[in-house]
Amino acid sequence: MAKVVDARGLSCPQPVLLTRRAIEEGQFPIEVLVDTATSRENVRRAAEQAGLQVQVEVIGDEFKLTLRR
Repeated sequence: MAKVVDARGLSCPQPVLLTRRAIEEGQFPIEVLVDTATSRENVRRAAEQAGLQVQVEVIGDEFKLTLRR
């Protein structure tokens, strides 16, 4: 079961900080929910810098990023 980080409604850098905390916990896959393109790109960049694979899904006006090792 995926760990879910619901960062919708939060402004940067909060979504990135929550994502980094989840990555440190090490429970994969991680699904990160965000509602702005800026948050999507910042989370994607942070995950890729941590060496993770990132899959981005558009769900209406929101985004789901799935992070895997």
